[in-house]
Amino acid sequence: MKNIMFIAPPAAGKGTQADLIVEKYNIPHISTGDILRDIAKEDSEIGNYVSEVLSNGGLVKDDITNQLVEQRLKKPDCKNGYIIDGFPRNIEQAKIYDSILNRLGYDVGYVFLININEKDLEKRITGRRICENCKAIYNINSENNVPKIDSTCDICGGRLYQRKDDNIEAFQTRYKLYLEKTEPIIEHYRKQGVLYEIDGNHTVEEVFKQIDSIISGDGRN
Repeated sequence: MKNIMFIAPPAAGKGTQADLIVEKYNIPHISTGDILRDIAKEDSEIGNYVSEVLSNGGLVKDDITNQLVEQRLKKPDCKNGYIIDGFPRNIEQAKIYDSILNRLGYDVGYVFLININEKDLEKRITGRRICENCKAIYNINSENNVPKIDSTCDICGGRLYQRKDDNIEAFQTRYKLYLEKTEPIIEHYRKQGVLYEIDGNHTVEEVFKQIDSIISGDGRN
């Protein structure tokens, strides 16, 4: 098994694909968000700093994030592969990540770029509804994922709500930022020959089939 990274725009479903890979291959899903939230609970200098930054909605300094990621990758459960999530976020972090992997003796592995039509992403964002009780996710713009009763969860009967940032204006801002930040990262990994482009304009199962065929079809696993 190799290490896995996803590059994908908002609402592309990379979290869902990561969960499917974890389920099949039993490797850890490492989220920088989770790492930062965990360290924020610690009564330490770094913990207090991260806690303050997160509570104010700011961004943790790159050097601290880099340090925490390296510490997490040193743990034994990463020896047989892992999924990295939320890192690197810019080309500078991508270069630092390469250095971290070099020190640990790891390969970059697979970098999956999920491509989806912008209009389809817009529909996913604006149509997304979340159950306030069980957190099940629906989409009123998708025939296969519309709740049976309007604004009501099929599973628990809870009320469905729309996130404040699930609107066209917020999506366009996030999408533009995604393009600006990720294009250099995409080219960085394309030059290394580890970038695999995935057509995300399909069902969850069909997208996973594309990804899994690359992982399982690589004789180096």
